[in-house]
Amino acid sequence: MRAGAVSRAALLALALWAGAATAAQDPGPSTVPVPGFVPPAPGSYRLERIMKAPDGIVLESDGSLRRLSEFTTGKVTLFSFIYTYCTDAKGCPLAYATLHSLKGTIERSPSLRGKVRFVSMSFDPEFDTPVAMRSYGGSEARDRRGLDWHFLTTRNGRELAPLLDGFGQDVSVAAEGRPGRRPPVLSHMLKVYLLDPGGEVREIYSTSYLHPAVLLNDVKTLLQERPGPRPR
Repeated sequence: MRAGAVSRAALLALALWAGAATAAQDPGPSTVPVPGFVPPAPGSYRLERIMKAPDGIVLESDGSLRRLSEFTTGKVTLFSFIYTYCTDAKGCPLAYATLHSLKGTIERSPSLRGKVRFVSMSFDPEFDTPVAMRSYGGSEARDRRGLDWHFLTTRNGRELAPLLDGFGQDVSVAAEGRPGRRPPVLSHMLKVYLLDPGGEVREIYSTSYLHPAVLLNDVKTLLQERPGPRPR
């Protein structure tokens, strides 16, 4: 692979592996399953409906205006909020690395191919313009031959706020940036949302459960569901 083809996200994901060197001193939760960990078999459990995903105006990485619902319905979707300059090993780089690992598995499976999408959406529309999101996604943002992975942002904080609220995703400014020089440092709890084709959130993963094997079996479980009347 040419050096220029490596996405910013892939470079940031290296922080995940670098963080492992200090794991012995870190009291936080681990994303590595305990020895002998085996996730439940797909279809052996049910994922309850948690909430309907919100809708609003978003910007694709090509600059086009779209509805968020275009990216949260029609397929099983793994959705997460990120910001492109995050370097927290247990934050956005972890979400990217986990999804990137899962992407290849899904693309190699005939029963999953074309039925799953990933969506990464920015917390920070000021710095994360469509151009920045396209750069962050690298080849993942441009390749439509495999699994669809969309990198979205919004035009401003006013349009972002109801989406954050609708997903129950908190974010705050941990350190102010310098206008034109340095972006702010954002504080947030990593969450990855699993949505069914109807746009219902069926699972929310934190760092403790964000593992490719867990996500894969949950995706398969949703795809095994038979369409039926929605509960009132």
